[in-house]
Amino acid sequence: MAARKAPEVAPTDEPGAVNEVRLQGRISGDPEERDLPSGDSVVVFRVVVDRPSGGRATHDTIDCAAYSGRLRRSILRWTHGDEVQVGGSLHRRFFRSGAGPVSRYEVEVASAARLATAAQRERGTMAG
Repeated sequence: MAARKAPEVAPTDEPGAVNEVRLQGRISGDPEERDLPSGDSVVVFRVVVDRPSGGRATHDTIDCAAYSGRLRRSILRWTHGDEVQVGGSLHRRFFRSGAGPVSRYEVEVASAARLATAAQRERGTMAG
């Protein structure tokens, strides 16, 4: 079996590290708004992204979080099965659970758009 070539990434003019994420997929479950101990709010949701894997269908489910008021209001209108595109950066969060310290990666959303509702996807039409 031949090794797969990694996708090429265009270099940027900016020096240093780059942390940019762009996802396009469907929403798994309805987004939820949560109140943080600081008094701020966050909207959390998951995006399911298909991943080619040698002829068999596989996918990844990626946790996302939106903190800005405008994004939270927009994302709360999304529903399970909507096709969306989000952009942001990858963050590692640390918290305590019953089993001790835990960490999780999530995309902190900086931009978001619904491309099609679940109903439009079923009919084969795109949002306008």
